[in-house]
Amino acid sequence: MPTRTGRPPKISKADIVAAAHRVVETDGVAALTMRRLAKEVGSTAMALYHHVRDREGLLLLLLDEHAAALPRPELPEEPRERVVAAAVALREALSGYPWVVDVLRADDLLSVGALWYPEQIIDAAVRAGTSIEEAVDVYRIIWHYTAGEVGGRAAARGRREEGGGTYREQVFGELDAAEFPRLSEVGARWEELTARDTYAKGVRALVRGLLP
Repeated sequence: MPTRTGRPPKISKADIVAAAHRVVETDGVAALTMRRLAKEVGSTAMALYHHVRDREGLLLLLLDEHAAALPRPELPEEPRERVVAAAVALREALSGYPWVVDVLRADDLLSVGALWYPEQIIDAAVRAGTSIEEAVDVYRIIWHYTAGEVGGRAAARGRREEGGGTYREQVFGELDAAEFPRLSEVGARWEELTARDTYAKGVRALVRGLLP
């Protein structure tokens, strides 16, 4: 008499989202496939389709969940300070979640819940005297700066957590002072200096250059 294997374990949408989070935070967005996710929750890929239509739908669920937890801080009234404060809040919302940046960089998927940030930046830029088209440019420039900063810091943090010296430290420690006098002057402190948080300083410089 054949042995019954029974039904596969019942999974919920919350189980799926939690498992998807584990995958993207551990191995990045590229590792998130329906097959990998099914293995993560101990089910089949077909069972997942009862909850999400495809990988894109799954990414939207992740983005929506992340956006729902984002703060909406009080912002200054002065337009330039408002842009800076909104940009800093955006960076804080993305810090620690480089996978969100990876998804958003594709310029396709987004969460409506996170549109508060571009709305604040664009509105403040218009109130500072730009056209709506120029205000969108302001936001896009700030977005690219922010995404690059978040992604770069996440990668650097990963290298530091691996331990040991880096190739860059070795290069800067052995620079020829005659050929690279300025770089050799700071060479021993290069890692320390480049690890400083200069985000707000950079945004202020962008705002000074972009707003009338």
